[in-house]
Amino acid sequence: MKKIESIQNSYIKLLVQLHEKSKARKQTQTFLIEGLREIELAIKGNYDIETILVYSEIFSIEKLKQLPIRNEVAYIEISKDVYQKLAYRDTTEGILAVAKTKPLRLSDLKLSKNPLVLVAESVEKPGNLGALLRTADAANIDAVIIANPKTDLYNPNTIRSSVGCLFTRQIAVGTSEEVIAFLEAKNIAIYSATLQNSNAYYKENYTQATALVVGTEATGLTKIWRTKSTQNIIIPMQGVIDSMNVSVAAAVLLFEAKRQRGF
Repeated sequence: MKKIESIQNSYIKLLVQLHEKSKARKQTQTFLIEGLREIELAIKGNYDIETILVYSEIFSIEKLKQLPIRNEVAYIEISKDVYQKLAYRDTTEGILAVAKTKPLRLSDLKLSKNPLVLVAESVEKPGNLGALLRTADAANIDAVIIANPKTDLYNPNTIRSSVGCLFTRQIAVGTSEEVIAFLEAKNIAIYSATLQNSNAYYKENYTQATALVVGTEATGLTKIWRTKSTQNIIIPMQGVIDSMNVSVAAAVLLFEAKRQRGF
């Protein structure tokens, strides 16, 4: 097994760029995954793993044999300095992977006959995006669609906050116009969470093919979602403020849909 001990190594410098820069991830079409559970979920989610990096004082090299990797992978043992340079978390597991990104095309989504889809428009914070993916996994929905993305799906904080759920759901990205055209072509009803011209969310029927659409807490959904929706919906607020965290709102809507469908 190859060993790298210096943070000045050219390959390690590249990985640092993957860790820190969205531009580097897009140019190379690769990203970093940290942690055994996340790597295992990525493999299960059919992500191609290019390289496994191990800090053997924390993670036993023997455990690598347990990873169900299907393709050829390079294995590298790294020093403590290198690991600390690349690791994102405060807690350590001693294993990282370099994986290939996916194109995340709408046309690649494979939906059930009666799909339940979450659409999130212009989510800016990686932590919020990760939380949405975690919520989507908890509700076991068909897919998550990111409209007009404002943050990198493969940002380390997105992966961390999703606890690996980035790899457990089907995901696609597109402009709002492209996403709406896709949903209409699939005869999927659109329920947009917005203040304007809305009904209380629990009064609507989500037992047929449904897309639940949420926007940013600051500005909400753009006009196209308000005008193209089957019905605008609202979660009635009973406190002082008029909004809640986007992942919490998504959870309320998704689990109402699941309740109506008998889970």
